[in-house]
Amino acid sequence: MESNRILVLAPHTDDGELGLGGSIAKYCAEGKEVFYAAFSTCRRSLPAGFEPDALEKEMREATKVLGVKEQNIIVFDFDVRVFKEVRQEILEELVKLKKQINPDMVFVPSPNDIHQDHQVISEEGLRAFKQTTVLGYEMPWNNLAFQTSCFIRLQEEHVEKKVRALEKYKSQLHRDYLNENFIRSLATTRGVQIGVKYAEAFEIIRLVL
Repeated sequence: MESNRILVLAPHTDDGELGLGGSIAKYCAEGKEVFYAAFSTCRRSLPAGFEPDALEKEMREATKVLGVKEQNIIVFDFDVRVFKEVRQEILEELVKLKKQINPDMVFVPSPNDIHQDHQVISEEGLRAFKQTTVLGYEMPWNNLAFQTSCFIRLQEEHVEKKVRALEKYKSQLHRDYLNENFIRSLATTRGVQIGVKYAEAFEIIRLVL
């Protein structure tokens, strides 16, 4: 698949880096135009002691590590955990992104992701980008099932950038899945499945050739 304009849809800041940070780093290094849209800055979920815009700042620092251009970052301020209540508004924003960016490939959370906000972005993303290849990224702590039907090969440098990017999320370092061992172990597991050192796995939701 030759895709030059790639759009990552992240329900919350950090979801894109967690789900496909290595692939983002790889695409940016190859000169692809990568766009990153975060739909919530999760102000209500921040630990005590952090400024309300902490996650947005951390996301901008993290995506910079991966190589995403500042002008390619789009941030919305939908409230966390209530995306289902504003589903139509989110769809309308997605349709605008389709017109503005016209991506060749879109990454969304897996359709099997049990987080309510992730489900909305997955479902509405599929509706908004009807003529576009759509891949679902994995977040094992949220996925009851995941079909590893697509793999992106990674090099050490891509995994290292993913680790360094996620370290920018100082407000989230208490999360079990944000530690380097987990990140490298998952990349190694997916690599073993296709006979390489590292990889990230995705579900093929729609493939347009």
